[in-house]
Amino acid sequence: MTDGPTGLGNAAQVKEALRRQNYLADDRIAQVVFLANRLDKPILVEGPAGVGKTELAKALAAASGRALIRLQCYEGLDESKALYEWNYKKQLLRIQAGENRAWEEIEGDIFSEEFLLTRPLLEAIRSPEAVVLLIDEIDRVEVETEALLLEVLSEFQVSIPELGTITARTQPMVVLTSNNTRELSEALKRRCLFLHIEYPSVEREKEILLARVPELPAYLADQVSRLVHSIRSIQLRKPPSISESLDWARTLLALEVRTLDDEIVQDTLHVLLKYQTDIDKVADDFRSNAEG
Repeated sequence: MTDGPTGLGNAAQVKEALRRQNYLADDRIAQVVFLANRLDKPILVEGPAGVGKTELAKALAAASGRALIRLQCYEGLDESKALYEWNYKKQLLRIQAGENRAWEEIEGDIFSEEFLLTRPLLEAIRSPEAVVLLIDEIDRVEVETEALLLEVLSEFQVSIPELGTITARTQPMVVLTSNNTRELSEALKRRCLFLHIEYPSVEREKEILLARVPELPAYLADQVSRLVHSIRSIQLRKPPSISESLDWARTLLALEVRTLDDEIVQDTLHVLLKYQTDIDKVADDFRSNAEG
């Protein structure tokens, strides 16, 4: 990677470039992104769900003028969905059409580029244009599946037995996200720069609200950020994420709410929280505070 047209030549430039995409990075995030760009290292981003890990990759792609290629991880993800697979139907048709040809001749034909189906990892490696590769929620795949990634993350290449080694034409910037639902392998961690993102402070969340919902009055953004911050301090099944905080702000605007009061908060908690037990718990907490 080079500084070049990406405008990521130092941490301050990274921060400003991300800000122009409405992603408000703190100094730590800006530094890690800058170092990843300078050292040609993937970034492993850990933190609670909804703190902006995926958004960082999207903003980085937009800020650097690169296309975003996303591999969404899930339990059971295998090589055929992550890397490549052969187009078996097309291969079968070719075999049937060439039944009078020698097998050696047919075999060399059906295991060629024409019959290769690329998946996100191979797509990123073969892209003629620079890309950001987002490997989202890597903690959802089995440990064995992580091995698929090691060659990509360290050598920026993949090996296909029938075709040989394919090396990246332009080195991708790689962002892996994890909600830390399981411990990742040491081998994977060694290949990455580590970044932990926590829920933002009241002040930073207010900044995010005003940047992403510019029509929101500053005093209402302040009320929302303070209240969301206090709700996150309660032991909940799922604390509100930044995106849910944004949804709540937009909801208040749609309802033409000018200021928060207990009734409005209780009537709109379902936008902020995703479990009835959490809604009941927060409502009880508010009532207790009001009575106390």
